[in-house]
This record gives sequence, C-alpha cells and structure tokens, in this order.
Amino acid sequence: MAVTFVLLPGAGSDSWYWHRVVPILTGNGHSAITVDLPYSDESAGQYEFADVVVKALHDVEGPVVLVAQSMSAFTAAIVCERTDVDVDLLVLVAPMLPAPGESAGEWWANTGQSAAQRALAVSEGRDPAATNDLRELFFHDVPEELIEEAFQAEEVAMSDTPFETVWRAEEWPHVKTRVIAGSRDRLFPVDFMKRIVRERLGIAPDVIDAGHLIALARPRELAAALEGYVEGL
Repeated sequence: MAVTFVLLPGAGSDSWYWHRVVPILTGNGHSAITVDLPYSDESAGQYEFADVVVKALHDVEGPVVLVAQSMSAFTAAIVCERTDVDVDLLVLVAPMLPAPGESAGEWWANTGQSAAQRALAVSEGRDPAATNDLRELFFHDVPEELIEEAFQAEEVAMSDTPFETVWRAEEWPHVKTRVIAGSRDRLFPVDFMKRIVRERLGIAPDVIDAGHLIALARPRELAAALEGYVEGL
C-alpha cells in the first residue's frame, strides 16, 4: 500500500536530515513530504509548529504516516489531536516522548534524561561532562562526509519558545503510535527510551543499531521499519 510519509526534523534541524530516507521511500512508490519547522521564530511555539504541519497535510490524499524526530514528537502529538487532519499512523524516532501537561523544557528533568546520559557515558568510558561535543554526542556513527556537510550548513538559531510550550492535553491522541529508538543513542540511551516509552505509552520501542541521528546513520534500516509499519495499516 502506498502512503504519504510526512517527516518532521528534530530541534535545530531541517529537511536535510531526511535526505537519505526520502529517495528510498519514494523509490518504493510512496510519497514523502518534509516539513521545515520555524525553530528560530521567537513567536512560534509547538502549536504554531503544528499549524505548519497541518497546512502541509491539507492537500494530501490517501493514508498519512506522520514521522517525528526527537523534539518534534511534541509537535506531532499536537497535530494528531487536530480534528481537521487525518493521521493514520504516528511514528516517533528517538523522541522526546511528551506527557500531557508537559513542556519540552520540563521533559528533561521529568524523565531523568541527564542521569541516564551521564551513566551511559561513564559505562562507555567517555567524558560525561563533554555534553557540548556535538560530533561525539550526535554524529559518532554518521558517515564522515555527511558530518562535514552538516557542519558547513548555516546553523539554525533555536528559539526558547517551543521549549516553553505546554502540551495542553489530557491523554495521548487516539492515533496508532510506534516508537523507534537507537541502540547506540548517546543522548537518549536505549534503556532510558524503553522505560519512558513503556511508562508513557505502554508499548516497547523498536530498536535500530544507530545513534540519535538514525535517518543519517541508518537510512535503509529506518525506511524499512517505516514501510513495515505500513503493512499493518
């Protein structure tokens, strides 16, 4: 079955993040739409981000699979609450999995992410204080040529507003949801992700052998997982 995949990037990223996955999906007969979110706009929070996604969805026909990387899980959850769109499946990739009534800024302490990240670094013999080393934290398993391309691109200035937006919900949206975690994710360690997904959704994530940037490091594996979910619609 052919579907439209609507792909949201993580915080401070853009459509480029998905550039290795899109050709695989479209080559297999699906449609793919990448949505850039206005991360640098101080007036835009998660609900304004959701408006951007909904606008991109309005002309889509047929089944829709909404795929959200990292912090855009907050945006995706809001989109799935909207009555003017129809999302058939929500897939969260290495997500900041939100809870109703929570903001992205509160998420870190609420989930215990910092302790989990530190414990993993110590267990692997890495410096737990080296949190600003983006290459070590995010790009450790990404091909070198892509790392250079990523660091040569203009940096997206990240506004504080989306981190301050509280998700005004009482429960998880009534949309079929799947979660993908990276087995070597240094930001959201896999055991941490398994716990959060179990506590908040009551399911287990599927795991891909990758770090946090799964679409860059393991595009074929990620595309295969996405297409596998479609078979169950």
